[in-house]
Amino acid sequence: MGSPDRESGTSANNWDWEKGKRTIVQSIAPKEEDLWQEEAYAAPDGESFAAVVRLEDESFTLRVNDGRWEETFEKVWYPRFAPDGRLTALVMADDEWTVAVDGEAWEERFAFAWATTFGPNGAIAASVQQDMRYACCLNGAPWENMYENAQDYCFSADGKKTAGVVQVKSLKQADLDGFRSGIFTVAVDGEAWDQSFMNVWTPVFDGRDNERVAAQARLNAYDYTIVVNGEPWAATYNCVWEPVFNPATGVLAAPVRQGGRWGVAFDAAMNWPASLYQCWGLQWSRDGKNLWAVVAPEYGKFTVACNNKPWAATFPVVTELALSPDGTRAAALACHANKDYKVVVDGKPWQGSWDMAWQPVFSPDGAHVAALVEKGGKKTYLVNNLPLDESFTEAWTPAFSPDSSSLLLRGVQNNALVRVVLPLKDIH
Repeated sequence: MGSPDRESGTSANNWDWEKGKRTIVQSIAPKEEDLWQEEAYAAPDGESFAAVVRLEDESFTLRVNDGRWEETFEKVWYPRFAPDGRLTALVMADDEWTVAVDGEAWEERFAFAWATTFGPNGAIAASVQQDMRYACCLNGAPWENMYENAQDYCFSADGKKTAGVVQVKSLKQADLDGFRSGIFTVAVDGEAWDQSFMNVWTPVFDGRDNERVAAQARLNAYDYTIVVNGEPWAATYNCVWEPVFNPATGVLAAPVRQGGRWGVAFDAAMNWPASLYQCWGLQWSRDGKNLWAVVAPEYGKFTVACNNKPWAATFPVVTELALSPDGTRAAALACHANKDYKVVVDGKPWQGSWDMAWQPVFSPDGAHVAALVEKGGKKTYLVNNLPLDESFTEAWTPAFSPDSSSLLLRGVQNNALVRVVLPLKDIH
């Protein structure tokens, strides 16, 4: 593996950006001495791949390029590379589960662990269960309090805190009155809010100080609202979606439904009028000046809007909204019936349609866009509306160099893991 800069979080600065193609591993095919090998995953810098392997003695470990982790386990699954290049997996030893990072398992063990996720500043978390109680485990340290149910975890902007939806009251079978009384709330670092609600979803931190947490809440059979640190907004709505804090001002925005139409409320006051057939996936620009969303101005016709101004082009489905670093440009995927995918940038669909496509990526300077696409079982890349000549049987998200001059491709060709660096000036 390469040597990413784990302290600053800007690992791409230390990657090899020399132009050209390199073969990293001659063959990712299973080795003869292994009983089997599972799906391969490439590291962010393209210098290695990992896959779960089962050894002759029936134990499991991770293959990394042509070597293996020294440690073996009773089971291994869900290998994933962290953004800083560390390799993680969920592992079982002595019938207990935990997370292993670069081959070293966390000391804490659980009846089960799943859903490894990565946060800012190298944070790694997983969902865990012990004695039928659930919690979040951050960097190997589980919450002190565990609950009958816990889910929808999120990180604070500094990666030091976690929050999640938890069940704070027991519920008997078919106990509708108990459910209506409110059994769910949000726990921050395992400490539950005093207030509980019929349902709660998708907590999110205010990234300015990481002291406020907001979430969607259902108050009763008909009314929904947003709650902040346990306190509901004064207004209620027919429905709501995930809220987002303005990173510059702290204003809390959320899609809300009133009178059969959707709009956006800022701190409980309507800002985008309720005129849309749908509105979700809010994203603020880093400076807090632009608010983007996926919207449907007409029934069944979706597009992207910035500050309540939709793109002119509409599509049956729009997903995977991505913003440029300065928040002035946007890209997304459009499709019809889960096929015929198109990459749409600044409201204009790129040429060609694809069997599958993945979220577009902007260069650091915001001037370039790349996306991974697939057709007929072959994957390739689109860059600034141009398909590249390179094709792969498997490939992963492209990455731009920090100076926005080059593009890194990671893929499998003829069963070999290859790494390609293309200067953007050479793409015509």
